Amino acid sequence: MIKIVTRKYLGKQNVYDIGVEHDHNFAIKNGLIASNCFNKSHSTAYGYVTYQTAYLKANYPLEYMAALLTANSGDTDKVQRYITNCTNMGISIDPPDINRSGVDFTPTAGKILFGFSAVRNVGQSAIACILEARNEIGFKSLADFCDRVDLRAVNRRTMESLIYCGAFDKIEPNRQQLINDLELVYDWAQSRAKDRASGQGNLLDLLGDGFSSTPTKRANNAFETAPKSKPVMDLPPQKKLQMEKELLGFYVSDHPLKSLRQITPLLTPINLSQLGEQREETRLCAVVMLNNVKKVVTKKGDQMAILQIEDLTTQSEAVVFPKTYERISSLLQVDTRLIIWGKVDRRDEQTQFILEDAEPVETVQMVMVELNPQQAGNIDELHRLKIILQEHSGDKEKAKMPVIGIIQTENSRKLVRLGWQFCVQDSRITVQALQNASFPAHIKSLTGI
Repeated sequence: MIKIVTRKYLGKQNVYDIGVEHDHNFAIKNGLIASNCFNKSHSTAYGYVTYQTAYLKANYPLEYMAALLTANSGDTDKVQRYITNCTNMGISIDPPDINRSGVDFTPTAGKILFGFSAVRNVGQSAIACILEARNEIGFKSLADFCDRVDLRAVNRRTMESLIYCGAFDKIEPNRQQLINDLELVYDWAQSRAKDRASGQGNLLDLLGDGFSSTPTKRANNAFETAPKSKPVMDLPPQKKLQMEKELLGFYVSDHPLKSLRQITPLLTPINLSQLGEQREETRLCAVVMLNNVKKVVTKKGDQMAILQIEDLTTQSEAVVFPKTYERISSLLQVDTRLIIWGKVDRRDEQTQFILEDAEPVETVQMVMVELNPQQAGNIDELHRLKIILQEHSGDKEKAKMPVIGIIQTENSRKLVRLGWQFCVQDSRITVQALQNASFPAHIKSLTGI
């Protein structure tokens, strides 16, 4: 038994050193003394757990990442970071599948399959009902699904969420068609459920070989009589991704920034997940999706905004102060792809991005300069190029258009971004000047690479 006589404050966290009347060593069996046993036992335990997790990740990466995603399914930031890790490890993440998904993230066929529990508006009772009805047969159509599940547990809102997140894509990839069909099929399935509950048969089932001894055949005939709406065009890809983001918390089947993956590293040396590692006041550029805009009115009555942004690695926060907001507010539309410029700021131990300028990705025009290996290695030629670009940088605050060098050899083609100090204000005038100086140059949109 010991008696606590003092406690010593060791920092900002609630961690204390507990003083005892004698020393910190404790007597154990056979008169032996356990020296600093508390610290050593914890170090050993943490070391052992670290070894176990490293072993699992190295030898069972699919199972390990699936378990990690399941354990953190309630934390969107962590899940997005782990999905990025999966991509870097060569592990694909499949959207929910009405015929394959389980409750949690599941490793299957070399991929990780989204679980139903991660879909908004899909509760535990609905999941249990779907898994029980699916059994070993699987669902063949939307009508089959509606007829076999308990519609008291799987309501219309749940089914809309499953359709919009892509869970029915393997059955019918046209999500808009499924949504339109649902209006008719849901009522049809409810009517059949009432008939079964009252012990009555459906007349159309009887007319369509309803007396067959094979239940599957009877079911197939019944589903053929299910109502369908008129054929319609599918939702635009951007709308599909938007609905996925709303229901799953992030993009799964695709990402609006994936098409820019090759060019983005040229423009942005770091990603948003590395923002906290940068020094304060560091000037950065990022290609992001704008997820949310929160307008704020200052004490002086000026408008500013706090943005939620994301790239392929994580989500972050950006602040737009009044002068900048007045200039670019029309560009700040949710679900827009932007290239943004700004600096790192730290306040209250939180890292944030102070946005100073923005441009829609679709309107960014880069200056592409072609250089042969001899020019790239010639100091005089590079100096001549530097002078031309500096002459066309104009106002440094407005010079945002990047310049990309194309070094072409017989066997390779390498893209090199020139420093941000060489950004230009007018791409077309700059290209004309470069061409006049015998530097092959042209304009290229950011989305066209």
